[in-house]
Amino acid sequence: MNQVTLKTLRDLKAQDQRFSCLTCYDASFAAAMARAGVEVILIGDSLGMVLQGHNSTLPVTVADMAYHTASVARGNQQSLLMADMPFMSYGNLDSALENAATLMRAGAHLVKLEGGAWLADTVAQLARVGIPSCVHMGLTPQSVNVLGGYRVQAKQQDAANQLVADAIALEQAGAAVLLLECVPRTVTERVQKSVNIPLIGIGAGANCDGQVLVMHDMLGLHAGKPARFVKNFLSAGDGTIEGAFRQFVNDVKAGDYPAHEHGFD
Repeated sequence: MNQVTLKTLRDLKAQDQRFSCLTCYDASFAAAMARAGVEVILIGDSLGMVLQGHNSTLPVTVADMAYHTASVARGNQQSLLMADMPFMSYGNLDSALENAATLMRAGAHLVKLEGGAWLADTVAQLARVGIPSCVHMGLTPQSVNVLGGYRVQAKQQDAANQLVADAIALEQAGAAVLLLECVPRTVTERVQKSVNIPLIGIGAGANCDGQVLVMHDMLGLHAGKPARFVKNFLSAGDGTIEGAFRQFVNDVKAGDYPAHEHGFD
């Protein structure tokens, strides 16, 4: 696999080819993912839950994210590295620019923020200074206290219309990628038809250009009942971790994952 860039993702979208994305937090797993052909590695603030043991992503700091981004960058070979902007690290434009720059210096190729059209000015300014962004929409874990828990979003018509309008506004502002989490398949289809930038999904159905999972989830390392969109690729593959990564890549590209049972109506 050649070096993956944002142009690579745009080209794959134009060719109607799917791409894979997994979370990662250290050098060893980054190298294994790159060998398996994972196009996008997300240094996720999910580390607050799967590494640090918190019950949400809220305690994660910029220093945490920079440390793990640098660790992943040292092990990476050719995957595109996307780093989460943690809770309250982009509440105003100045902090967004400073904290995004910290993550880019640590080795990220783009940053991910959670929100909607209210991020348009931030997205535009980040793009002006050379920092591409992905905007995470739908179920946004950093807003879990506002949302009232981890639940499917945009089920009502007004909320679905707003999400589509926000997606259009964010593309116009300069967002490089969008990510939809836990929204009905019909809403994903509307967003896909409304924007031209790559669309990554998690619990958003098959009609996305890329699919992302938390590494620990797809290896079966989750506490309690897994989310509906989770599939255990360790048991589905050859029994090795790198084989699980490769199985995920192959299933995404072949359109075998996500299956209908992994989405929401």
